[in-house]
Amino acid sequence: MHLRTSTGDVSRHSVSNTPSCSSHTSGQDDIESLGDVYIWGEVWSDGISPDGHSKSLCLKVDALLPKALESNVVIDVHQIASGFRHAALVTRQGEVFTWGEECGGRLGHGTDIDISRPRLVESLALSNVDSVACGEFHTCAITTAGDLFTWGDGAYNTGLLGHGIEASHWMPKRVSGPLEGFQVSLVACGTWHTVLATSNGKIYSFGDGSFGVLGHGDRESVAYPREIESLSGLRTIRIACGVWHTAAIVEVMGHAGTNVVSRKLFTWGDGDGYRLGHGDKEARLVPTCVASLIDYNFHQLACGHNITIALSTSGHVFTMGHSMYGELGNPQFDGKVPCLVQDRLVGELVEEIACGSHHVVVLTSRSEVYSWGRGANGRLGHGDTDDRKTPILVEALKDRHVKSISCGSNFTACICMHKWVSSADQSVCTGCRQAFGFTRKRHNCYNCGLVYCHACSSRKVLKAVLAPTPGKPHRVCDSCYSKLKAAETGMPLVVGRNNVISRQSIDTREMFEKGKIRYSRLLLVPKELGRYNDIRYSKNQRTSNRISQVSSRSQLKDIAFPSSLSLLQTTSRPIMTPTAPPPLPAANSKFVTPYSWKPNPSLSTTPDFSGNLMETIKRTNEHWDREVLKLQGEIKSLKQKLEIQDAVAHNVSNEAKEVFVAAQESAKFNAAIELIRTIEAQMKDVAQKVPNDLGDNIKSMIISAELFLENNKTRASELPSSATPSIESPNTQVHQKNGFENSTDDNAQNNIKSVINDIRVTADHQSMESSSRSPRASKRIINNKGEVELMEQFEPGIYATLLQLLDGTKLFKRVKFSKRRFSEQEAEDWWKKNQERVFRKYNYSIPISSNDSSSTP
Repeated sequence: MHLRTSTGDVSRHSVSNTPSCSSHTSGQDDIESLGDVYIWGEVWSDGISPDGHSKSLCLKVDALLPKALESNVVIDVHQIASGFRHAALVTRQGEVFTWGEECGGRLGHGTDIDISRPRLVESLALSNVDSVACGEFHTCAITTAGDLFTWGDGAYNTGLLGHGIEASHWMPKRVSGPLEGFQVSLVACGTWHTVLATSNGKIYSFGDGSFGVLGHGDRESVAYPREIESLSGLRTIRIACGVWHTAAIVEVMGHAGTNVVSRKLFTWGDGDGYRLGHGDKEARLVPTCVASLIDYNFHQLACGHNITIALSTSGHVFTMGHSMYGELGNPQFDGKVPCLVQDRLVGELVEEIACGSHHVVVLTSRSEVYSWGRGANGRLGHGDTDDRKTPILVEALKDRHVKSISCGSNFTACICMHKWVSSADQSVCTGCRQAFGFTRKRHNCYNCGLVYCHACSSRKVLKAVLAPTPGKPHRVCDSCYSKLKAAETGMPLVVGRNNVISRQSIDTREMFEKGKIRYSRLLLVPKELGRYNDIRYSKNQRTSNRISQVSSRSQLKDIAFPSSLSLLQTTSRPIMTPTAPPPLPAANSKFVTPYSWKPNPSLSTTPDFSGNLMETIKRTNEHWDREVLKLQGEIKSLKQKLEIQDAVAHNVSNEAKEVFVAAQESAKFNAAIELIRTIEAQMKDVAQKVPNDLGDNIKSMIISAELFLENNKTRASELPSSATPSIESPNTQVHQKNGFENSTDDNAQNNIKSVINDIRVTADHQSMESSSRSPRASKRIINNKGEVELMEQFEPGIYATLLQLLDGTKLFKRVKFSKRRFSEQEAEDWWKKNQERVFRKYNYSIPISSNDSSSTP
């Protein structure tokens, strides 16, 4: 991590044969702003062969602090991607370099050799590559023409490469089939699947479909790219893949009647560990919006093994999932629902996020890098292997101008901006172009590294990029002074043609080229448009070739502009500055504005373009108004159907209650019929045993009961026998209801009551007459002497036992008391009071002794 020093004979050369040209900057500016790669964690280094001379081995070592990437050639890095123990980068010239551990051909060199330093993928030398992505077993690349190339281990991973066959490809191969005619703009690699998005916002996936990770509504594997139909009609602007889950940022329309576009977070796949952010562990087979984050708009996201991390347009970081090593960044939450990462990120504006297997790295607007999570192999860059549960600043990169970050499984990489100055450019002042001499001294700018005279570099600032002591003010040129002051105050800055490009303008230009411009911020306040129009134009032919083929009109049509006409007119043309106009571009150069993705002759006249834009927006609004009216009509129709169904359900419920009551009444009716039949049978038995005068009365009651049963025989057979209603069909309900109505009429109930009352009266009358004529003998017992014992009830609970002799004489023997009605003391008391009455009734006399006048038999 030593700062690069300027030497007198330093010469820069490009690894690409394509010359660098620009219509607005010189070739010197192109040389002075290269992207340098720093890497830490488990990295690869040259090893000594057994002979002790050549360095042919590739060894894995742990770098606890960021170190410069070793390379055999000078590489101007544009983008870097990190995978599982391998990495890939793209230069500004569109070339692809890979290095790391070879496994199944994922490095793309056609050899089974580990490589410790970046090596050019020669098979892609003729293709102008725009971006790359790395998975665990494969690598993907997208060209500026929108073609997708994949290579790696596809023999044991179904459909991982998207070529439709289970075979490894050791060299990059173009993915065709369903992608013919579409331009791929984004790609993300998971462990077992791949997801991509086209320039028109469609999203495709292929690979292993376990847990529904492909988003097609099932768990089937797909060998070719297949569109996710549930997101059809929406525009996907960001995608990320974990091991068994996927996340995407999708543009959706706002409230009805408006054209405001919101960017919402969707997740699907395996929900174990709450990694999808839906508050449960259930798998989602189709993309599902994270409801708890519906109030936020997002523009970046990343996936780890067990977590998902999202960056809102306001610069806030949200994490969700299972925290094994503190990767949530907030120890107060368990990850079941999305949580906001705060601590040292409070007040910071996060611009970029990256996620490894179990660690997270973020980049702020002040070029500061924070990391947390698992610290094994030194992947956090803090000089140790300790885990961190909250964001910690990477001190080793504090004085570096970090442009972007990337995380692999157990290592981290970043691209830093740095400038070199050759001795040939130190003879004149960079600002006024006057030669240095005895009276004109030479000074270095501690921010851009160029040489200036005292008049052009008389001011000092505290936050110079190349300052050896960050806390002290250092000399900077007038251009850098203006930019640093503008960055502190947050005001837009107009940059002249000869000024050095600031990091903010570079980042904004490249974010626009890759479709990352935050339109929500652009459209908040009209005066903020100046900040986004302060974008430097393309500096070389490479940038011009990487421009997307989407026309400016189609791009602007998807942007939700405010209704202000002044803002609309301002958007349609670049902001005019008081600086001198730039010279006309060369014949072979292309003029690229911040709102044109490719040269378009129709933009030569501003009024025509504004009119066309207004017409396009008007048609779009009319279309969506019609769609809204159509949806409102459908909602009204569905409400009417729902009300009808509710009424039907209410009627059915009432009928069910009536059927239940009818079933209960029918059960009672059947029970009464059975009771009458039982009493009838008993009366028949009694009629045979009683005298004729009583038997006639009983026979008349029996006849009445038989007539009643005969009259209600048909009705009793029609009623259900169970008390539980059956509502299997409307016919059954109607049948039971009719039976209930027939069975519960007043005549039937009155007949039943009258029959039962007559039987009871007759039975009581019979009992009274029979008791007056004969003793109430209820039991006959023959003892072992051959004597017959008769037991009859004297009073309730009191029974008298009589002994019947052979001549028919009955003798009183004893009295028994019921234990249920009398206790022992109560029985003795009753006997003392009523023994004489018992003796009189049964004609029993006992001798009266002198000692005891109340002896007990």
